[in-house]
Amino acid sequence: MANLNKVLLIGNLTRDPELRYTPSGASVCDFGLAVNRTFTGRDGTKRDETLFVDVSMWGRRGEVISEYFSKGKPIFIEGRLKYDSWETPDGRRTKLSVVGENFGFIGAPGGEAPQERGTPRQGGGARRAERGARDEQKAPPRQESPPEEENPEGLDVSDDEIPF
Repeated sequence: MANLNKVLLIGNLTRDPELRYTPSGASVCDFGLAVNRTFTGRDGTKRDETLFVDVSMWGRRGEVISEYFSKGKPIFIEGRLKYDSWETPDGRRTKLSVVGENFGFIGAPGGEAPQERGTPRQGGGARRAERGARDEQKAPPRQESPPEEENPEGLDVSDDEIPF
């Protein structure tokens, strides 16, 4: 039988990310995520449901989250479920959380919605087509440049980790 432990979440941070380091020097960022769901009940009324999830992101990705995100900002998280259990004087306790493996920025730069900046909201495809037509008119012909070294410093960094 095959197994799969994959979680995809989009939500808003419920608190500022907390970055800490283990004694061995590994970085870990802990934050809360609120994921909203709107549905229609059996009686026909619309209802909202909010799920609160604790997320831990390790390594450089966690450092980037602590630098660029704050309470209320939207984020996309890809990760896996983690089940913890422990004993207390009151009995056995359990907790289900998410260990983030990747993340994505959501929304406009700076976390502002387009209408907050005074521009009308328009679908991304239409904006890209408009911008492409304008740029095509202004842009000089492209010239091929020699390929650059893929990773000159030998760093283990993927394109997904670069915050811009």
